[in-house]
Amino acid sequence: MILDGKTAMITGAARGIGAALAKGLAAAGADIIVADMPGQDEAKALVKANVEDAGRRCTFVEIDVTNKTKVEAAIAEATASAGQINVFVNNAGILDATRLEDLDEASWDAHFDVNAKGVLLCTNAVLPQMRARKSGRIINIASLAARQGIATEGHYAATKASVVTLTRVYAQEVGADGISVNAICPGIILTEMAMNKLGSQEEVDKWSASTALGRLGNPSDVVGPAVFFASDLADYVTGQALNVCGGLYFH
Repeated sequence: MILDGKTAMITGAARGIGAALAKGLAAAGADIIVADMPGQDEAKALVKANVEDAGRRCTFVEIDVTNKTKVEAAIAEATASAGQINVFVNNAGILDATRLEDLDEASWDAHFDVNAKGVLLCTNAVLPQMRARKSGRIINIASLAARQGIATEGHYAATKASVVTLTRVYAQEVGADGISVNAICPGIILTEMAMNKLGSQEEVDKWSASTALGRLGNPSDVVGPAVFFASDLADYVTGQALNVCGGLYFH
């Protein structure tokens, strides 16, 4: 129980990678705060069951990561409920695939609001309590797309490259306060969002064959790196962006 006694708050935790992180961090000993948009009751109930099956506490707060006032209110509510937030995972994200020349301004803005500004607002809101305790872990879920732009995902890749840069700068700015900031860059993870883009088993097979491990990732594959970054094992690790891609990319 490497995270025993810690509380982790995860944005976008009702589904996909976020739900897997909630289950995995709970299995490592953390109590979990699921922060997501309103609704999704069935998905949230499943996350709660998985966390409680691990013997940990699960609470919910509603959050809109694009709105500073709502972010601060959600983190204040979560802190009042849990006492403190030791680990914060910026996981909320959107992807609506389209070619750059067909991209409208509203879609560009929406992706940056959720995927990049959301990281900024949430991190800034949780930092004061971590700074006061001289300890804390920020984990940002970026993407392999940040490493090399992907056709039809240029706007998404740009947001995730911003997340990697924010990770490096935050690490320099808050390290003296005992806070580490790291990022995970998942490759193709078989979530609902990824399957909507891949579209067919043929595409799944094609991309699976492109990885060194011969398969695409499952949401649970992201858990181990997150537990590492959240734990004392990573005390001397900050400002890093770790590829978790099964050997799809090597730089």
